[in-house]
Amino acid sequence: MRAIQLVSPSLNSFVAADLPEPSVPGHGQILVAVRAASLNYIDVAVAQGHYPGIAFPLVPVADGAGEILAVGEGVHGLVVGDRVALHPKARWPAGRATAERMAAMRGVSLPGVLVEVIEVDASSAVKAPDHLGWEAIAALPVVATTAWNALEAAHVGPGSTVVVLGTGGTSLTTLQLAKARGARVIVTSSSDDKLARARALGADEGINYRAQPAWDEGVLRLTGGIGADLVLETAGPQTFMRSLAAARQGGTVFTIGFLSGTVAEVDLLPVIVKSLRVQGNNTGSAEDLADALRAIAAHRIEPVVDRVYPSAQVADAYRALAGGGHFGKLAIALT
Repeated sequence: MRAIQLVSPSLNSFVAADLPEPSVPGHGQILVAVRAASLNYIDVAVAQGHYPGIAFPLVPVADGAGEILAVGEGVHGLVVGDRVALHPKARWPAGRATAERMAAMRGVSLPGVLVEVIEVDASSAVKAPDHLGWEAIAALPVVATTAWNALEAAHVGPGSTVVVLGTGGTSLTTLQLAKARGARVIVTSSSDDKLARARALGADEGINYRAQPAWDEGVLRLTGGIGADLVLETAGPQTFMRSLAAARQGGTVFTIGFLSGTVAEVDLLPVIVKSLRVQGNNTGSAEDLADALRAIAAHRIEPVVDRVYPSAQVADAYRALAGGGHFGKLAIALT
């Protein structure tokens, strides 16, 4: 069967491969014809050699979507023909995080989804919302799970204020799900055009951090000095202290990204004085994804897919994500 492999840590090292095709799924397993994939920054980190412990060659990419071709014994609730999102944490069906559950990830420690047919644990496949196409489904596993857990951590509901940094896939999915919960959402970006597009998705306010570098002060002004219930922190050291400043008393700073690096000097006083919750995140369980997808289905949310690349242009998709400037997700069509 056709597959794409990453043979060394380089954005120029993608090659077409012919791999053995799985034929009969094992107990608790299903076979899925992969129809689409989407990229996350962890995929770029792997391809650039910035993620430890990778064994090459590797079938890359964590997030995918496809159609069930066969169902093994002991599988319940899924049938041939079901459209599913493939949760990247292949051994984390439910429950709290453990080292074992978090370690196994498609495209990192396990083969990824850039392959014609994949055998997976049925517990890691989640039925997709009926209103979404393949690329939209593939765009959801990491970002919807992460966004859902951020909103849950901060107990976001009607009247809550949420700040999302930037207009990448997780930020925009958090925006969409927060609005479905009745929250007020403030988006930051360096682009007025992107802020206008975020408002079209439901954002209540936008702050251009190039025009207003002290964007945390803008958040405080917009909230009458109170601050946000949740700040989705995506950038790392350059923004972390401002995220703490933008959070309300007892608020949550949900830390998911490191675009500006991984080492930060932190003043602990705001954390202590404001009783802040600083929450790290490494995606979540398939059950978390299922919860998010039910909300997406109920509200008919359309995830934002900026561009779709054919499988022959996988390297171009990686370069585009590494270069930034996109709005939402970058997807790869495998059909």
